[in-house]
Amino acid sequence: MRVRACLPLLLALACAWTCASAQQPAAPAVVALWPDGAPGAEKRHGEPEKLTDGAYVSNVHDPSLTVVPADPRHANGAAVIVVPGGGHRMLVFQNEGMLAAKTLNRVGVSAFVLKYRLARDTGSGAHYSIEGDAAADLRRAVRWVRAHARDYGIDPQRIGVMGFSAGGELVTLVADNPEPAAATPRDALDRQSGRPDFQVLVYPGPLGVPARAVQDAPPAFLVAGSRDACCMPPALGLYQQLVQAGVAAELHLYADTDHAFNMGQRGERVSLQHWPDRLSDWLADGGWLVPRAGRKPEGVPAP
Repeated sequence: MRVRACLPLLLALACAWTCASAQQPAAPAVVALWPDGAPGAEKRHGEPEKLTDGAYVSNVHDPSLTVVPADPRHANGAAVIVVPGGGHRMLVFQNEGMLAAKTLNRVGVSAFVLKYRLARDTGSGAHYSIEGDAAADLRRAVRWVRAHARDYGIDPQRIGVMGFSAGGELVTLVADNPEPAAATPRDALDRQSGRPDFQVLVYPGPLGVPARAVQDAPPAFLVAGSRDACCMPPALGLYQQLVQAGVAAELHLYADTDHAFNMGQRGERVSLQHWPDRLSDWLADGGWLVPRAGRKPEGVPAP
């Protein structure tokens, strides 16, 4: 009798658990940039990454993109590849990756969060270089998104890159410095352009500044804290170079602010908490949030 009495309750609990499970969002899609192994890292192909505290990623040997598409109801065809920082020792994947991607989604921009090879990762980074391997991973990411633009409803001429700290160094190396001499193309992706259409640098590190190819650099948005001894000077120096070269650039330096404020949530200053709004304004003013004349975004973002 007790079992029969409890049966309705058990069925109700089972139904509630099933419904809750069905409502859980699907995990983001992850695509490998080099399915057969990155150049020079083939022997470590398939080696698991290390996740610390659910937020920090290291031991990256298979560079990838985590796809975070904008809601198709208001996606506008723009895309940004987000490059987390972490001193080239790890990736601040949540606060400087997924959080940034979701913030971009709110203004209709699809995002792709990059996991790149880490040249200073203890025990695994000795085989890699920042200028060579990590920067190559970002160029490959730009090429991949451009080649698959139609699949995600993206305009291949509105693809930007957004880098934090060490990730900002990669953005500078790719957007504001010469690309290394091209080797023999490995596949069709290598024939795509690896140059982003616009760049966003968030407290970028000093590598790559002064830049050596600012005349051809894409429009830039730069933001840093005025007390950031590491990364305010590179932001200011690069901004001055870009302006002198006639490149459209906007710089925001926040008073009494140091490094690693992420998307504004790590700080009490109201102005700092709203810096992503200034980025949204800049994207809108630059025309990046509207389709180019005569062109509408094609396709539907992949699930």
